[in-house]
Amino acid sequence: MLTALLIFFATLVLVVWRPRGLNVGWSAALGAAVALLTGVVNWQDVAAVWDIVWDATFTFVALIVISLVLDEAGFFNWAALHVARWGRGGTRLFVLVLLLDALVAALFANDGAALILTPVIVATLRALGVRSAAVFALVFATGFIADTTSLPLVTSNLTNIIVANYFGITYGRYAAVMVPVDVAALGISMLVLWLWFRRDLPERRAVSELAEPASAIVDSLVFRWSFPVLAALLVAYFVTARYGVPIAALTGAAALILLAIAARGWRGGPIRVGRVLRDAPWHIVIFSLGMYIVVYGLRNAGLIDYLELAYRWLAGQGVVLASVGTGFISGILSAITNNLPAVLIGALALHPLHPADPAMRETMVYAHLIGCNLGPKLTPFGSLATLLWLHVLARKGVVIGWGRYIRIGLVLTPVVLAVTLVVLALWMQVVV
Repeated sequence: MLTALLIFFATLVLVVWRPRGLNVGWSAALGAAVALLTGVVNWQDVAAVWDIVWDATFTFVALIVISLVLDEAGFFNWAALHVARWGRGGTRLFVLVLLLDALVAALFANDGAALILTPVIVATLRALGVRSAAVFALVFATGFIADTTSLPLVTSNLTNIIVANYFGITYGRYAAVMVPVDVAALGISMLVLWLWFRRDLPERRAVSELAEPASAIVDSLVFRWSFPVLAALLVAYFVTARYGVPIAALTGAAALILLAIAARGWRGGPIRVGRVLRDAPWHIVIFSLGMYIVVYGLRNAGLIDYLELAYRWLAGQGVVLASVGTGFISGILSAITNNLPAVLIGALALHPLHPADPAMRETMVYAHLIGCNLGPKLTPFGSLATLLWLHVLARKGVVIGWGRYIRIGLVLTPVVLAVTLVVLALWMQVVV
């Protein structure tokens, strides 16, 4: 048990610290190798973990490839310029930016919103000439929204895919439960962010210095095709769910179509397809497998049994307390240990749970997922996406210190998490 714990925390330290720029994938792989060598896990466990994570991991990579292609085509610049022109400044700009952020998070996953859209927002705000406090307010808000609104679709977050696959939740059923809950999360997130940053919002600005949105389009062919491809992909998720078609196959097909359009066969287009493929997060494949092998070692050591006991107690306390309790346990666990290992730890503990009312376990599964998506906002190391987001912002000249991040996160996150979990409990009684 002690060995499993030491390997787990040592791996987390390597992932967060990344000494000498060590790739997060190789950090997790090193932890997995030690777990295998010490007998904490065996090769059968590796096969079991791969069966859990492969679809989610390759779906995530495909979504980021789609996001990178659209970014190269100018899609996100085009959208941001439209929002800046419509918003001009003040609360209106704040609301429109966050709505765009939530939409991108829903369709392209939270990492796409945080890592690709945020730099575009920074450049657009600077083109408007807003002061640094206003840039910080909107940038922090977009990073916050990217995670808190990554709930509506199975593909909106890597954690969603893992949980949906593990518990056999179809795309349609997931959306029926979580779309209304995500709307509530978006509403309360925007409210608390506005209350916190209302004095720092940019004043109204003339938009004459902004480029025309159409000028941002680099590859018009990819831009035009993006709309039907994304619409077809979304429909395919719902239609094929009953047939057990892997989400990775659908998302990968959409990514290949956009890559083929961008490549134009042998002629090539304005988009450098080779760079897109190099920038794709292939290291996440190794990270997911390695990190979850280490987590599986905690299961083998019996440590997850204690969490299972807590969930069993919560299941007998009524739907509201079960939802709130499960969500906060998962949220705190994610904030401390990172949400990717936390989502599997909670899933393994919830899986054996079979309360008299089957809807209770389903509610707790969704609550666990909400905790893993929202809870990481308590700390800057609660999710890999946040760590990468902070790094990208620092390169753009926007530095968010860990102390400042935690001060804001500790105030705003519990409010958003509590309201979202209560809404889930109430909504589940309607959709059961």
